[in-house]
Amino acid sequence: MANFRRSTVGLLVLDIVSVWTCFNLALYLRALQAPVFVPLVWPLLFCLLAIYLIDGYKSQTDMMSLDYTSQHSIALLAALIVTLLLTFVFVPHGYELQASRSVILVSFAALVPVTLSYRRIIYARALRVREVRNVVFVGDPASCMNFKQECDKVGIGYPVIYALAFEDNGTSAPPIPADVRIDPRSFKSILDDIEANRLPVQAIVLRESSRSLPEDISQRLMRLYFSGIPTYTLELFHQVHWRKIPLYRLNHTWLFQEGFPIAREPVFERVKRASDVILAGIALIVTFPLILLCGLAVWIEDRGAIFFTQNRIGRNRVPFKVVKLRTMRPPRANDSHYTEEGDSRITKVGRLLRATRLDELPQLWNVLIGDMSLIGPRAEWDVLVEQYEKEIPCYHFRHLVKPGITGWAQVNYPYGANMEDTIRKLEFDLYYIRHFSFLLDAAIVLKTIHIMLFGKGR
Repeated sequence: MANFRRSTVGLLVLDIVSVWTCFNLALYLRALQAPVFVPLVWPLLFCLLAIYLIDGYKSQTDMMSLDYTSQHSIALLAALIVTLLLTFVFVPHGYELQASRSVILVSFAALVPVTLSYRRIIYARALRVREVRNVVFVGDPASCMNFKQECDKVGIGYPVIYALAFEDNGTSAPPIPADVRIDPRSFKSILDDIEANRLPVQAIVLRESSRSLPEDISQRLMRLYFSGIPTYTLELFHQVHWRKIPLYRLNHTWLFQEGFPIAREPVFERVKRASDVILAGIALIVTFPLILLCGLAVWIEDRGAIFFTQNRIGRNRVPFKVVKLRTMRPPRANDSHYTEEGDSRITKVGRLLRATRLDELPQLWNVLIGDMSLIGPRAEWDVLVEQYEKEIPCYHFRHLVKPGITGWAQVNYPYGANMEDTIRKLEFDLYYIRHFSFLLDAAIVLKTIHIMLFGKGR
């Protein structure tokens, strides 16, 4: 925990120094006023916020990956655009940075490689010296096996030690696979090793149980927590580390126990709706020529319909017709409801439109008239929704908010091709509905741009 704080503070300090240095060096090279301090407050705040939104201050982020490099560059590009708008549109004349647009452009161009470079150096060094730390999972054999499967799918980054719960509940346990290695010692013995620093631990995860923790175990976990080793329930671990809500915790009373207060808060609803109308209106005007060109390409390929409409389910289960550019040939009666990898029904133009997400642009009209929001759960076909609500408990919770063109599930789990994928996407959708904020929306926008640029759509 202390190392994490030092890493975060160190990156913040380096970013502040980098912004100040790059801007003042650019001003000096342009023979303009230098050094400056106060005028750099806004570009500095925009840079820090943009990097924060892509988890650029989290020690768990793989800063050596190409995905992070792309997201970091996109984040600083967004900060550049906001800085230019503020400087030359909203701020009165006399602001020091108005002396030269090139100073701002050059400064941000330099910030991308500079801020990436020391992140990669720090991350690579941390990998070399980092002590191997474990996650201790405590539960029954079935929950140990399920947690292992979840770690394999989502990733955890740390070795996992599986410990059985404190008591045997007397029920027959399923066979435990060989790769789920249960520690034969009691949990108390494992705690002894942790407290004596014989076992380095990142976190302790407890599977929820109807039984309360023994008092001595609770006290020891509390002491470990204050020493920097947090204890999570399994549900909280899902939300903090994987940023989703596990469906095993949901039942038909969970909504009333936990609630989604932000999703139903009138102030947030109105602000979100106003931003949807303004941004969708501007986006429609700007992208209208592009929509025309894409529509022409769709028509030229097979002389078929340009647009595709389908009944989708919106907020409060109200149906509406979604509008998209057509990317597939007309379906036949025995065709699958899902689009498969390399699906032969997708046209050549359609494949390009799907990869770049340009087929989604006409949905801006749905946003403008109020059927959808820019950001929210995916709008699903009414035929599939009927099936999902029968087979997936609490699937209807996702209809608490308007569906979106992009969303938390779409950027974390890009496509659902079967019932299992749908369940996993629902976990991310419920996390978004539960933890909605404009910062989370901004993070989704940056991740969506990354997906569009690198053709990760299907």
